[in-house]
Parts: sequence; C-alpha cells; structure tokens
Amino acid sequence: MTAGLPDKRQRRMQVLVIGAGVVGLAAARNMALGHDVVVAEKAAAIGTGTSSRNSEVVHGGMYYPTGTLRARHSVAGRRMLYAYCESHGVPCRKLGKLVVAADAAETAKVEAIAKQGEINGVEGLVLIDGQAARAMEPELSCAAALHSPETGIIDSHRYMLALRGDLEDAGGMIAFNTPVLGLERRNGRWHARFGGAEAGEAAFDAVVNAAGLGAQAIARAMPDYPAARVPRLVLAKGNYFSYSGRPVFKRLVYPTPMPGGLGVHVTLDMAGRMRFGPDVEWIEHENYDVDPARAEVFYARIRTYWPGLPDHSLTPDYAGIRPKLSGRGEPQGDFMIDTPADHGLPGLVQMFGIESPGLTSSLSLAEAVADALAA
Repeated sequence: MTAGLPDKRQRRMQVLVIGAGVVGLAAARNMALGHDVVVAEKAAAIGTGTSSRNSEVVHGGMYYPTGTLRARHSVAGRRMLYAYCESHGVPCRKLGKLVVAADAAETAKVEAIAKQGEINGVEGLVLIDGQAARAMEPELSCAAALHSPETGIIDSHRYMLALRGDLEDAGGMIAFNTPVLGLERRNGRWHARFGGAEAGEAAFDAVVNAAGLGAQAIARAMPDYPAARVPRLVLAKGNYFSYSGRPVFKRLVYPTPMPGGLGVHVTLDMAGRMRFGPDVEWIEHENYDVDPARAEVFYARIRTYWPGLPDHSLTPDYAGIRPKLSGRGEPQGDFMIDTPADHGLPGLVQMFGIESPGLTSSLSLAEAVADALAA
C-alpha cells in the first residue's frame, strides 16, 4: 500500500502518537496524511532517546531471520528511506559495508549472513576473499568479507526534522514536555491523561504507542490492555569510542555478529569522523555514561580486523540504550507490533522492542501502523 491513499482512510480520526523519536515521527507523519494527529513527547525536543544515540547506519537487511518483522521492514524501509532522503534533501550516503571474517569459522558465519541476505531480498551482496577486501580497504585484515553496497549512513536528526516538517505541514502537532500518565477506553474512544505544565485529559479515536524505552510503562498505564501482553524490557547499553586520528576506512566495517548486537564496528558520520561501537553492556537502569575502562576491550576487538589501531587513540564518546525484548544468552527478539487484530482493542497499536534496525525500518513500520488502524 502507498502511504496516504484515501481509500483505506475514509473516516478522519483524531490520533495520538506517543513518542517523538524516529518511529513515532514516521508514524505520525504517515497518519497525518489523512487524520488529525497529536504527538505527545515527554522530553523538550524530538529524538532525544534511542533515535539520537545510535550509529546512524542505513542497514542492508541481511542479518535477520526469514519471516521476522526485522527482515521485512529493514529491506522495505531501506528502499523507502533512500527515496525519502532524495526527495526531502536529507543527507545520506551509500558508503557500503564489509562484514569481515577473521578465520575459517567466521567465514562460515559470513557465508550464512550472505545466504540470509539473499533470502531477504538484499541487493548486490558479494562474498570476497581477504585480498579483495584489502584492495578495497588497505588497512583491513581478514580472511574473507561480505560486501553490502546498499548499506549507508544518514543524518538522523535532519531526517527527523524532515518528518516533523511533513507532519506539521499536514496539520499535525507535537506537544513537548507532555508525558502520558494513563489511557483508558470510555464511550468508544481513548481518553489520555497528560502531565506537564498543561496537564489535562483529551479523547482520541486511535493511539499509537511508539515510546521506545518507555513503551512498556505506557502499556501498563492502560487498564484495558491485558497486562500479560506487555513484554519485559531488557536494557542493553551500547558504548561508542571516537578515534583521534584521521579516518583510515572509507566504508563501514563490521565483524561477525556477537550475542546481543552486531559487534564493535567502524562507523562513519556525514562529516567523515570515525567512531567504533557499539558494544553490549547489560544494565538495569538508564545510564548514558561511557566508562573509559571499556576501551581495553574495544582495542582488542577492533584489532581483530584492524591490527594497526594505535595505542591511546580511542576516546569515550557517547552511549545509547536498546529497548530489547530478549536478554543475555537468549535468541535475538523480533520487533513486536501489537495491533487491534492481535489484542482486540479498537484503535490501538503498541510497538515494543523497536531497536536496530528501527531507524532503517521507520517508514515501513509507519505504513504497517497505518494499515493496522485502517483495517
């Protein structure tokens, strides 16, 4: 379905979207094409959580198991995202990516990633040997690599500003410093209680919970929503270290995946700066401090594919927190989108565990939300 077509949106609704991160903004922008939309954001600005604390990578979509929401939305969302960036002047760049294998055992893992990518419909994937990889990136050390030319980087803040602009151009609005304290269904509508300087209550026809790290808390504040459907929230902190020298790579470089994430990789931003991260640090409470002592592990991991990393060249940079649905030692959880067809409550979509590749998937996820509310 093409976003905004009126044939599936004949009844104009008042829609509340909770959370002005990248997925919330994408959903709000999509819904505003045919409805009256208000976004409630507890912070004072857009994208202050997970959306602004990541690698800003546009993922190819080759890691995710067949049939998962991650596989579906990362591939479709990537194509939509590049087209959106082009039409809206959002800075992005297809740098390409190398997923590298240090030895024969890791080569088998990279081959499996390539096969999964083909199943997922990822374009242009090519397996190359170590010599070919070094021809592309002379500082690289590896036995083999998978080249993904469709992987890139994006200015995520400019992207969110563009989504906000589309939302407001369509008549939607964002209420900042406005936490949602509770939601109750009465007389066929959702009644939301808001905190903040202008605390009060308002009624809506539909609600989209895109609160990221706060999604589970919002769901528990809905007495009509079955508590058993609220998944546990597992916090996985990802730390980043910046590199003090000149960038030595032109492409993104990823090791083979590690439990809980894709491994400490080379990330480049739109200004050409080179960083490394994220790692996976399981935490109990939100904390964005980067422990300088973690650099020791970073040096060891990075030198598996870049032996020339100089001593004393890494500096603590920033950290993000992934709202995971699975914990240490468990299989990777999928996105969870709980719709009226699933839980039976009209006009409610709950979104849980939207971490990487959530940025890449955002426009496709927005279409899925709109379709669920139109059904």
